[in-house]
Amino acid sequence: IFFLAFLPQFIARDDPSPMLRLLTLSAIFMLMTLVVFALYGMFASFMRARVLSRPRVTAWLRRFFAAGFVALGLKLLFSTSRA
Repeated sequence: IFFLAFLPQFIARDDPSPMLRLLTLSAIFMLMTLVVFALYGMFASFMRARVLSRPRVTAWLRRFFAAGFVALGLKLLFSTSRA
């Protein structure tokens, strides 16, 4: 649905084969997305290895997430119902 709503604005009215152009633009978009997500995955894998190999970093991350959950719990505790 996204491609049908977004990509037609990039196709000229007098294009001899608009469907082929739409499929080409869709394929280019999907290929670019695949490359970006592959790079995200490689970066995440690299960072995971660096973080897990350092116990102090792991301990601080756990403390940070615990504090975040405590903050969310306190926010929930003190929130008022507006129903």
